Amino acid sequence: MLRTFTGRLSKMAALAASVAVLATAPRPAVADNLADALIGAYNSSGLLEQNRALLRAADEDVAIALSALRPIVNWTARIQSDYTKSGNGLTSTSSSPDTFFTGLELNQLIYDGGAARLGKQAAQETVLSTRQSLVQVEQQILLRAVTAYLSVLLQEEAVGIRQNNVRLLGEELRASEDRFEVGEVTRTDVALSQSRLANARANLADANGALTTAHAEYINAVGRHPGRTAGQPSMPGLPRSEEDAVALALRNHPALLSAQHQVRALELGIEQQRANLGPNVRFQADLGLTDDFGGSNFNESATARMIYSQPLYAGGRLAATVRRIMAQRDASRANLLNVQRDVTQDVSDAYVRYQTADASLTASDERVRAAQVAFDGIREEATLGARTTLDVLTAEQDLLDAQLARVSARTERSLAAYQLLASQGLLTAERLGLAVQIYDPTLYYNMVKDAPAAISKRSRDLDRVLEALGKK
Repeated sequence: MLRTFTGRLSKMAALAASVAVLATAPRPAVADNLADALIGAYNSSGLLEQNRALLRAADEDVAIALSALRPIVNWTARIQSDYTKSGNGLTSTSSSPDTFFTGLELNQLIYDGGAARLGKQAAQETVLSTRQSLVQVEQQILLRAVTAYLSVLLQEEAVGIRQNNVRLLGEELRASEDRFEVGEVTRTDVALSQSRLANARANLADANGALTTAHAEYINAVGRHPGRTAGQPSMPGLPRSEEDAVALALRNHPALLSAQHQVRALELGIEQQRANLGPNVRFQADLGLTDDFGGSNFNESATARMIYSQPLYAGGRLAATVRRIMAQRDASRANLLNVQRDVTQDVSDAYVRYQTADASLTASDERVRAAQVAFDGIREEATLGARTTLDVLTAEQDLLDAQLARVSARTERSLAAYQLLASQGLLTAERLGLAVQIYDPTLYYNMVKDAPAAISKRSRDLDRVLEALGKK
């Protein structure tokens, strides 16, 4: 019986050692790493595709605004039937001639106080704003992928620790039963071991459930099932101080840049609306043929005219339109101030979060070391009868809590580091050097900014681009 008891203690020692090194054990070299998760999220995100399409729509608004500066040519064909009746009280005559007209109509803006030009510039500012919004969406997608990866990693490590805890407590229960048989402990000690083991199994079931939930979020964020994670990612380059981080964010954050372009677009919109209150000069020309059905008469005509117009009164609509866009401009300026403050606060929060997580990890490492020493000592003292089963179980639980806290602290530090990158506007595929085909927002814009005609080489190039995007 004593040999059996000694064998149980040897197994317990081996299991305790495995618990101690679990959190630092190397992962398989072929496992998925954080870069794999980020690449998957970037390549499969429907939200990114949605916002890229919205950007292309904003690009087309520039072409539409440009078209107002160009001539408009329409071809018209018209069949007309007129009925007339005339008389003098004694006799009357009636006729219903049918006529056919076909011709070309040209309309060209000559002068509008710069309204059309300002409309194009406002559309260009909207494009720049939308580009920055796309960058912000990209940051959100990548940060979600970072969070999903670290969550899976955290839950995997937690499951591993709890599995070892269940095995260790199972050995401790068997050791308690052996010691009870030889009269070294009471039935209470056995019951304590049974209770701790049951609780450990319940906690393991909870950890497995949390891991399943983390897998589901990973699939949603990355677009595929996770493989075995490769462990904690390396720390990205971080700013030397909070002040440096804030200064960089105020120059670079996409949300702030987007808000700045929104303000500029509305300021140009105000100038455009005011220009619309001034005179407008257009050139119009018609060239056509009129033919009488059933007769031999026809008429070829060509006309040209300059039309000058000046808004005088429109029921108050003109002034109200200017005031409305001025209010929108003021709201956009207020939003810019809010965004600037939010960016500053987000950087400060992320910086403090990282510093706190780093300090917590240092303390957790020390806690694990001390808890391991205490557990080893109490376990040895228990074999000599100087400690009770409850003391051993309590020390083992303290070690378990310390190991779980260290895993959480390590994950929190990694997440805080990448959140700090995002708060500065640096969490993008290009800045991270991901092995993906970076989406170029200028490619489509450069093809449509000159508003190419439907029948042109540029239009055919656009057709090929749309086909490649799978949108046509």
